[in-house]
Amino acid sequence: MVRGRISRLSVRDVRFPTSLGGHGADAMVSADAMVSADAMVSADAMHTDPDYSAAYVVIETDAEDGIKGCGITFTLGKGTEVVVCAVNALAHHVLNKDLKDIVGDFRGFYRQLTSDGQLRWIGPEKGVVHLATAAVLNAVWDLWAKQEGKPVWKLLVDMDPRMLVSCIDFRYITDVLTEEDALEILQKGQIGKKEREKQMLAQGYPAYTTSCAWLGYSDDTLKQLCAQALKDGWTRFKVKVGADLQDDMRRCQIIRDMIGPEKTLSLFLQMMDANQRWDVPEAVEWMSKLAKFKPLWIEEPTSPDDILGHATISKALVPLGIGIATGEQCHNRVIFKQLLQAKALQFLQIDSCRLGSVNENLSVLLMAKKFEIPVCPHAGGVGLCELVQHLIIFDYISVSASLENRVCEYVDHLHEHFKYPVMIQRASYMPPKDPGYSTEMKEESVKKHQYPDGEVWKKLLPAQEN
Repeated sequence: MVRGRISRLSVRDVRFPTSLGGHGADAMVSADAMVSADAMVSADAMHTDPDYSAAYVVIETDAEDGIKGCGITFTLGKGTEVVVCAVNALAHHVLNKDLKDIVGDFRGFYRQLTSDGQLRWIGPEKGVVHLATAAVLNAVWDLWAKQEGKPVWKLLVDMDPRMLVSCIDFRYITDVLTEEDALEILQKGQIGKKEREKQMLAQGYPAYTTSCAWLGYSDDTLKQLCAQALKDGWTRFKVKVGADLQDDMRRCQIIRDMIGPEKTLSLFLQMMDANQRWDVPEAVEWMSKLAKFKPLWIEEPTSPDDILGHATISKALVPLGIGIATGEQCHNRVIFKQLLQAKALQFLQIDSCRLGSVNENLSVLLMAKKFEIPVCPHAGGVGLCELVQHLIIFDYISVSASLENRVCEYVDHLHEHFKYPVMIQRASYMPPKDPGYSTEMKEESVKKHQYPDGEVWKKLLPAQEN
């Protein structure tokens, strides 16, 4: 039963010093060098020293149950304070609203947040203000699901198709997906839904690991992590590429050698990720030389905004058996619409914090289904695995009804800071059973890593200044 008026919204800047270990780096820099702010890095690297971070939102109501909604948006350190400011700027749209009224007209509430007459000038529906919108909406979904006593994936699976459609803002995408289209897809998804839910509960959703092959890792670290992953049952690996071709070939060969002889390769998958490094011709040339390693896809080969560039790369690489994957930095549903229209991708990567929370992701899942493009979500960072598992499990049960060429990213970082961390078994996401969106962080972790006054940063900041 949905209840309560939202009486308080708080937001905190939470940062983890992951750059010290080279985690998430796409630059070839040693861990020792990363301690220095003056470390020399490749000029074309995009994420040289990420400190995985989050703007962490908590909303409270006047309901007697005391249930809180927790939401995050993922950042890389600097700039989190800007997202925090944007959350505070949006807060007046949330405070003193009845949760029942919000979910009863979720499309209207979504549009209210994204169409603020002044804030939309620094968007609209993109950048910092959209990241802040995601954090707020993620908290609302967490609160709603907790009050219903269900995890978000189950809340969505059990929801009437018409109610699901009412959560989506179809503005700007009706040339591709109308309300009627969405309703038809969801109604067809009712067939076999119970069987697919049982399958998910028993087997989980297939995952791949990105934890082994960051560019910031040495060959010895890569071998050690890959060996452990194979021992743990992982068969799908993603390798960061793009800094140096010979280095890429050496590292890809290391992983291929560890996987085993040629006859076993059909049982394993390898993906590559360039993190937006290349111009279009360079992407085609570089990947043509890496094609011998038979990657399933190349991820983010160029600027995430270059829709026609992705289409050109796709046209060149698909004949080589290499798909294009992108989406983790797509601003909104409109960009995804155009990527699909232009046949610019073969694997669509939603992100639970880049888009406008569950609401906007629903529209993208439905468009992907209409175009029959598999969704393989982006995850990792702080809490992205926790969130996106709900979306992809719902997608399989109620929308796509297929696991063909579908896999969800997993990165083994920072899960210990969440109250309800992801559960991986047999290299698969097991559906969460706790109510909510799995977004609630441990208060001790939040206090310890709050920037700049948390215990961790009080120790690190003076050392970095020296």
